[in-house]
Amino acid sequence: MAANFQHPFQCIQFVEKKREGSQKLLIASAGASLYCYAAETGQRLSSWPQDVDASNANNSGAETGSEDQGPPEKKRKVSPSAEELAKDSKAAVKAPTWSIIPILVASSNGDYLIALTAEDKCIRVFQLKDDGTFEQLSERCMPKRPCSIALADNDSTILCGDKFGDVYSLPLIPGQEPYVPSKLPSRPKVPAATTLTVHSKRNLESLEQQLRHGQSTKPTEEKLVLNFEHQLLLGHVSLLTDVACVSLPLDASSSQKRSYILTADRDEHIRVSRYPQAHIIENYCLGHTGFVSKLCIPHWAPEYLISGGGDDDLLVWKWAESRILRKVPLVEQASETAQVVVRGIWATSFSHPTDSAGALNMVLVALDGSSQLQCFVLRLDGTMKAQKPIELSGNVLDVASIEKDNMIVVSVDCIRQKGSTQEWRENPTSPSNLIESFRVKPGTGSLEWEPVTETLAANINSSGSSDIPADTDTKRRKLLNGALYSLGNLRKKPGQDD
Repeated sequence: MAANFQHPFQCIQFVEKKREGSQKLLIASAGASLYCYAAETGQRLSSWPQDVDASNANNSGAETGSEDQGPPEKKRKVSPSAEELAKDSKAAVKAPTWSIIPILVASSNGDYLIALTAEDKCIRVFQLKDDGTFEQLSERCMPKRPCSIALADNDSTILCGDKFGDVYSLPLIPGQEPYVPSKLPSRPKVPAATTLTVHSKRNLESLEQQLRHGQSTKPTEEKLVLNFEHQLLLGHVSLLTDVACVSLPLDASSSQKRSYILTADRDEHIRVSRYPQAHIIENYCLGHTGFVSKLCIPHWAPEYLISGGGDDDLLVWKWAESRILRKVPLVEQASETAQVVVRGIWATSFSHPTDSAGALNMVLVALDGSSQLQCFVLRLDGTMKAQKPIELSGNVLDVASIEKDNMIVVSVDCIRQKGSTQEWRENPTSPSNLIESFRVKPGTGSLEWEPVTETLAANINSSGSSDIPADTDTKRRKLLNGALYSLGNLRKKPGQDD
């Protein structure tokens, strides 16, 4: 029997609750499931959705076995009672209708987790219990698949951008009062042509037929919209790729702040809008020649924006002024065959290894299908100095930063070959390298990383995720590849209209 691969962690989040005595958590999504681990030991605390009740399955199997030992007796058909039906419905656990969870966002206080289940386009809000279990508080299915989620208003509002360019705001916790959706009256279907614009006999007959069909067809009474509290904030003409929310002081001497929404799209645009008056466009940040896939605003320097996508360079902006400060190359030499796709940009601030009073402000960048995590030091003037990259055992998927420990946790693609988004490894390893962790090496003049040999990564990797058979057929492999590596589809083909 062939060994199994393990679903890689598509997303990881480090969660630290503000309450004293609460343990630190590491949340990960792999396939259709969420996993929660103790961030200090790597012990798995819970998973969601929970597995089917094993005792229920065992009981049904035991009953079948006892009946096989003798001839079956004739039994009178009895309708189950209401209590039995209720018990069965609680015991039965439905299989998920989704296959991946591509987005995870945690609230700053560590109490809530927002997850997107892809196929049903559902935004799910969980409360993270102190023991690491998930309690789902709400599920809200959007009209189009969300591509980015951010939090605003001190984490009380969810901002959701979808593939069709719209950005919605939703309350993190829905109100107690039932939401009454507005209804849109349907419009009768009337042909655009009239007897004044149609003259030939054949076209007149066609027009009469359309009119008769419209009269015979009963129009739908009303069209329902989303049945939960929401507000449409803004829209892009192009496919939206990322959303960020940030606040800046009104001026240098003011303590009052104004909030903004930054949105990126496939057509090289970065739009800066006021929040919540998103119809007011402050400016555009224009400078990319390819699609923009990721926006990153450092929490210690919110006046800066680092953006990347299909270009060979990162752009560093003074975004409030629409001004490019730096172009930072991501590859030494441009290649026609291997095109750049920025998968993720993460900003993190560590205590300086040689200066106890200073901070080490870094930007980490991952490219699709690359096993290197690129590292840069972001200085106060907006310059970014490249450092030695971190080499992983597989393609980089996501990064979680544990700033107090000067440590990062990196999720790794343990299925595909290094440097490839399509070719699978010949054989799975046991245990699979789902994550690797690194710490800043102290006592060195430059930024250097060393692997963390503590139990966190070892315990998480040994517990695994969900199985993928090593003999998975080609069609299924292609679907799994597309689910994990889809950003390259944003690149326009030669001759495609802008």
